[in-house]
Amino acid sequence: MPVRNSCQLITYPDSLGDNLSDLRRILSEYLPGLFGGVHILPFYPSSGDRGFAPLTYNEVDPPFGDWGDIESLSKDYDVMVDMMVNHISRRSEYFQDFLQKKDDSKWSDLFIRFKDFWPEGGPTDQDLEKIYTRKPRPPYQEIEFADGSREKIWCTFDFEQIDLNLRSETARGLIREFLQNLCSRGANMIRLDAFAYTTKKPGTNCFFVEPEVWEHLSFARDSIKDYGALLLPEVHEHYTMQKRIAEHGYPVYDFALPMLVLQALYDGDARNLKRWLSICPRNQFTTLDTHDGIGVVDVRGLMTEEEMERTKENVYSKGANVKRIYNTSKYQNLDVYQINCTYYSALGEDDGAYVLARALQFFTPGIPQVYYVGALAGKNDIELVEKTQMGRNINRHNYTVEEVSAEVERPVVQRLGELMKFRNECEAFDGSYELLPSADHIVHIRWHKGRRIAELYADVAAQSFDIRTGAAS
Repeated sequence: MPVRNSCQLITYPDSLGDNLSDLRRILSEYLPGLFGGVHILPFYPSSGDRGFAPLTYNEVDPPFGDWGDIESLSKDYDVMVDMMVNHISRRSEYFQDFLQKKDDSKWSDLFIRFKDFWPEGGPTDQDLEKIYTRKPRPPYQEIEFADGSREKIWCTFDFEQIDLNLRSETARGLIREFLQNLCSRGANMIRLDAFAYTTKKPGTNCFFVEPEVWEHLSFARDSIKDYGALLLPEVHEHYTMQKRIAEHGYPVYDFALPMLVLQALYDGDARNLKRWLSICPRNQFTTLDTHDGIGVVDVRGLMTEEEMERTKENVYSKGANVKRIYNTSKYQNLDVYQINCTYYSALGEDDGAYVLARALQFFTPGIPQVYYVGALAGKNDIELVEKTQMGRNINRHNYTVEEVSAEVERPVVQRLGELMKFRNECEAFDGSYELLPSADHIVHIRWHKGRRIAELYADVAAQSFDIRTGAAS
């Protein structure tokens, strides 16, 4: 089933209105023609991390709606859903059964028990130091069984998210069931969240370990091949990982683009951005913003350390209302690999700079994804951050239907909407891509299919752009 080459919306099930029914209404009434697809962030019953600690994938959390809502959306849009292949909720029936019955549980090998992973009594301090983690703690927790015994099990992220043992047939069988259920309910794109963490192997950093990573991806792709669904692996790390994934035939994310565009606009210099545009994978999904922060680690090697640090500083100095403290433990946010800020606010809430950034994204090879806050040129939600003491909530404002109806009247949102419609409707984007030679502060891109041509001439120093369309002579 081919995926439309048009803009896709990223949204929580309750961020545009209160539920999936409201989302469908908003898409048709207030955002018509802007999106050919929608990535609905986790809508399953969950015990934490706003849906990313799922109890199961066989249910829709009732406050959001039901499977009928998902199937209804799939009639008019491509639908992407998440599969957190690395972990499941500690409150799931599977983990609770394991806590009660221990070795007698049918799910006992669903999880990664340290006594099995390091049977000789490890891990050593050196083993733990090698393990790739974004949390300031060892990647495990000690659990207590119903019989009073205690044991360490693998836990990479939050304590609500218990890692799965993908080497076991029990885990693979359960994941296969979940994947196939999602496809049967209308999803034609599955995002494999945090899949690079599934490759646990003694003596390694347990992140994107080869060849295991390719075996896990092949297993997931084979599980849904009969449905014709697309599998999108998600990983935030060095850009070369995305290129390797693409070389294995999978679509990837362009997580390098957000920082590169910011740096180009802050510095009035597009050289780093253009180097990336000349080598980036073609089969990709582009983003400027997501439910997480603006990725930093993804551009290492595409920007110097000094350029990366300067761009981060510029987010705080030139961005609107964002404070460094929102990325600290006080606001439950210690991920040094990302900056939390809306993209509109990162650009000083400057309408012209923001629409230029989107034009650069839409002309970059790949299918553009636009986060719901970005679709409405949303500002940093300082009130929500201070209320919840959660730094990431700066970019997670929940819009009522009434708010959406007002926001779409803003000139910047209307300009963005016109740009999205152009990107969706222009046939040239189904053709060939060419990055043309230009001065350091200019990005000149041409798309052409047959006689149909679309060109972007963007000046990052003047923060202006021109789009030219027509027929080739």
